[in-house]
Amino acid sequence: MILFDRPQSGERAVLVHLDLHQESEREDLEEFRDLALSAGALPVAAVSGARRLPDAKFFVGSGKAEEIRQLVLAEEAELVLVNHGLSPAQERNLERLLQCRVLDRTGLILDIFAQRARSHEGKLQVELAQLRHLSTRLVRGWTHLERQKGGIGLRGPGETQLETDRRLLNERIKALHKRLDKVRKQRAQGRRSRQRAEVPTVSLVGYTNAGKSTLFNRLTASDAYTADQLFATLDPTLRRLEVEPGNPLILADTVGFIRHLPHDLVEAFQSTLQETREADLLLHVVDASDPEREAKIAQVDVVLRQIEADKVPQIAIYNKIDATDGVAPHVERDAEGQVLRVYLSAASGEGTELLLQVLTEWLNTERRHYHLDLPPAAGRLRARLHQMGVVVDEQMAEDGVWSIEINIAPHSFESLRKQPEFSQILPSA
Repeated sequence: MILFDRPQSGERAVLVHLDLHQESEREDLEEFRDLALSAGALPVAAVSGARRLPDAKFFVGSGKAEEIRQLVLAEEAELVLVNHGLSPAQERNLERLLQCRVLDRTGLILDIFAQRARSHEGKLQVELAQLRHLSTRLVRGWTHLERQKGGIGLRGPGETQLETDRRLLNERIKALHKRLDKVRKQRAQGRRSRQRAEVPTVSLVGYTNAGKSTLFNRLTASDAYTADQLFATLDPTLRRLEVEPGNPLILADTVGFIRHLPHDLVEAFQSTLQETREADLLLHVVDASDPEREAKIAQVDVVLRQIEADKVPQIAIYNKIDATDGVAPHVERDAEGQVLRVYLSAASGEGTELLLQVLTEWLNTERRHYHLDLPPAAGRLRARLHQMGVVVDEQMAEDGVWSIEINIAPHSFESLRKQPEFSQILPSA
């Protein structure tokens, strides 16, 4: 990722936040401050205001823009961060007036993603999203739009600098699409292998910083990166989890969502979000200590609809009960006994055993009965069935054949069928 040179130390930043009348356009200032800190910025001042509609030229209005300019000079700020989406023209106009870089909410989130990407696929996805965002803002970096210089060795193809940049940008975007298509095919192949093995996938989803990775590590004894910051996890991580002997599932830790997740990111991360869309169950992790949790639950549901994952069954996991008063680990069910919510603390481990019980219950909801006739040579398979705890009844005939009745989930039964001892056995459901 060499798109942008990053400073070595935190840049002094002025935050700009407007309360707009339209509820759908409103943002949260504290969350924006957390985004700025996550990006490595040093917020030195904040400017707030209220408008019915954004100003066409500066977004904030000329009077407020002048107030920001005075603050930038007084605080010696190097960067102005705006907690809203800006049009390319608004961004250019503000930069001319303020004489420093201006970044909107989308640009800030893209910058955080660029820092967090670790895998090859993640880096490709972020670069693609950045280039798409940059393509609408190409003109901002060029004060000269004259034809390229002539002279020996300097004659260009007759394009303006802007046209050359746009052509190179489009070529790079095409190249990224090709590389991502290859990675997506590899990911789809892995997904098909899991489906053939009949191993269900459970995906952790939720608002950023809700504690998904901490819960993932607690359940799988993994060491996925965790931090008290927004978008600590970017690349999806998958681990096999056996909630009880012979009952495995694939647990996926995915990128956190946020209100008004940039459209470019949703588009670029289609293959990663596929893990969520094609999961068998979603565990919606919620920060139980967050007073804004209901609004954030609604925002996650909006993103799930965006990526067409809203039809996947969902269980709410109310995390961080250790940071709330008077909430003990427990499971809430509806009138039919279906699990609605699990209250736990991933950090301390309280209540995680309840979640494992809920997952076991979910895996066993579709258990079926099978009858097997095991020859004497299949002793290892018989022992494994007993170890898994799926044997309901068994009887041995005079010829040494064991007639065994088992109660097992279909995906676990399919795994058993791949065992060498199974080749001579004809089971009947």
